[in-house]
Amino acid sequence: MSISSAASAGYIVAALLFILSLAGLSKQQTAKRGWVAGVTGMTIALIVTVIAAVHDSAVRGTTVVIILVAVVVGAAIGLWRARIVEMTGMPELIAMLHSFVGLAAVLVGWASYVEVERALSKTYTIIWDGHGPRPTIWTVLHIDAMSAPLLRIHHAEVVIGIFIGAVTFTGSIVANLKLSARIKSAPLVLPGKNLLNAAALVAFVALTIWFVVDPNLLALILVTIVALAFGWHLVASIGGGDMPVVVSMLNSYSGWAAAASGFLLNNDLLIVTGALVGSSGAYLSYIMCQAMNRSFLSVIAGGFGIEAPTGEETDYGEHRELNAEAAADLLASATSVVITPGYGMAVAQAQYPVAELVRTLQARGIEVKFGIHPVAGRLPGHMNVLLAEAKVPYDIVLEMDEINDDLASTDVVLVIGANDTVNPAAAEDPTSPIAGMPVLRVWEAKDVIVFKRSMATGYAGVQNPLFFRENTQMLFGDAKTKVEDILAALNSRVPA
Repeated sequence: MSISSAASAGYIVAALLFILSLAGLSKQQTAKRGWVAGVTGMTIALIVTVIAAVHDSAVRGTTVVIILVAVVVGAAIGLWRARIVEMTGMPELIAMLHSFVGLAAVLVGWASYVEVERALSKTYTIIWDGHGPRPTIWTVLHIDAMSAPLLRIHHAEVVIGIFIGAVTFTGSIVANLKLSARIKSAPLVLPGKNLLNAAALVAFVALTIWFVVDPNLLALILVTIVALAFGWHLVASIGGGDMPVVVSMLNSYSGWAAAASGFLLNNDLLIVTGALVGSSGAYLSYIMCQAMNRSFLSVIAGGFGIEAPTGEETDYGEHRELNAEAAADLLASATSVVITPGYGMAVAQAQYPVAELVRTLQARGIEVKFGIHPVAGRLPGHMNVLLAEAKVPYDIVLEMDEINDDLASTDVVLVIGANDTVNPAAAEDPTSPIAGMPVLRVWEAKDVIVFKRSMATGYAGVQNPLFFRENTQMLFGDAKTKVEDILAALNSRVPA
């Protein structure tokens, strides 16, 4: 078996493992198995790629050194970041990783132009009989007139790969800055922003045609600049409350950027893997848009970010407060409890005492369930991972559609760090910026206890009328501390 055929076989195995990984990660019960499949597939892909690159290189010693340095440096940085990142910082870390994929696609596109387009168009002719593998960017070949269309296609691949990669790069950087609060989360609304986006797309098409007809450095520079500006404006125009969808959308973009690099490098695995990531990310974005009552096409266009009012002009009345002891009394007398967590639980690292509270209530014969909104937190599945980390049983963690009909018959709902996902204005106020967004109908329960640090609005900047309902009481303070106080109060009481 030749190195080339062995590499192809390795890529097929890796691609199958990536598919199994996606299937496994779709459910909590099989997530660990999916993770193992993904890591195994990536390890195989890395080994095969290194062997193939070294074998095909004319300067193998130099190639080995460069690859080893890149792998060691990348692995060291990756392990360091993985060890120090907190769950609350995971969304911005993922956005940063997406930016690396985009930058890699841009560099691959430029390398393809420098090493192939300029050299071949000025010095060489390509001869390819249509059989066997396509010419790669590492092989100097000669082309005759019969294969000119192949070179035209490659011209288009270069421009498209750079454009997708550059959009992903700057868009992911803006998402990282917003999620980490380094810049304001409010959307940037420039005059005629939709026209600006449309103009960028028109410029991209025009520059692509120009480059395909006449490959030149100026066209490639202009495409890169337009794409970088377009990616920045696309995400900057989206409000912070919609960042979970943006992260998913950028995940899709990074996949298509990887696929574009695969075409440029003639690497089937990159094409397959990029298509898997791109399509799954797009589908996840579509699901999340449905969960937020957003238009999928509007998300792709970056046009749904509208600055949300604070709601301070509306007088909802006075809120009521209670302490941990009173909250413990309500829980002790309940027969059913639903917990709806949000980003605030992640910030407070309250998942562990929450899990202990669940066990304590269950020991008293109280039914406990969790209600998870599709965009709870700032990353899809954020709350599920936190609860799994704290050993909360999977069977009591329910999605919004599974739990909403049970809330009306629930005695007590604990809203821990959630805000926009439990806002009744979404269902009752057609003028609200989040009108029509499906939410957890926690206000239908007999009693609602909201854990918050203050009466400040949520990440979307929209006031929540739930806080002023007659059946709602506010428990102010750090969520972890307050849950621990409730546990202490419960444990001091003898079960009835």
